[in-house]
Amino acid sequence: MELKIKALSPKLGKEIPFPSYATAGSAGMDLRACVDEPVTVAPGQRVAIPTGFAIALPDPGWVALIYARSGLAVKHGLAPANCVGVVDSDYRGEIVVALQNYAGEEYTIQPGERVAQMVITPVTQARIDVVEELDETARGAGGFGSTGKA
Repeated sequence: MELKIKALSPKLGKEIPFPSYATAGSAGMDLRACVDEPVTVAPGQRVAIPTGFAIALPDPGWVALIYARSGLAVKHGLAPANCVGVVDSDYRGEIVVALQNYAGEEYTIQPGERVAQMVITPVTQARIDVVEELDETARGAGGFGSTGKA
């Protein structure tokens, strides 16, 4: 699968690296803050962090998903405000990471800092079939906690 990336900032590829995989086994590529100066995020605050690039997925059979970087989330409480960002195959604008500070202290994002990771994965669009009844299962309509604690 080929992912086309367009630089939207002159810093990308020079001062700030393009998205890349940290290791051969990485599922997600690191996304970096393409900002001119540090951005301080207060506790509870949400910020939109530009990445300086746009992408072109090959067709509707692909999606880009934006996830937290576990180290940033665990150590500093910063994670995507929408939990997982969804970049549809027909979107051509800049990839922007919405981060929220869930910690009790402020955190300052540095220019070029890795702020999220992007996973490219296949997607299937469901064919919708509106019905009067659904088939029965052992679980039925049992929801939150209905299958036990362990």
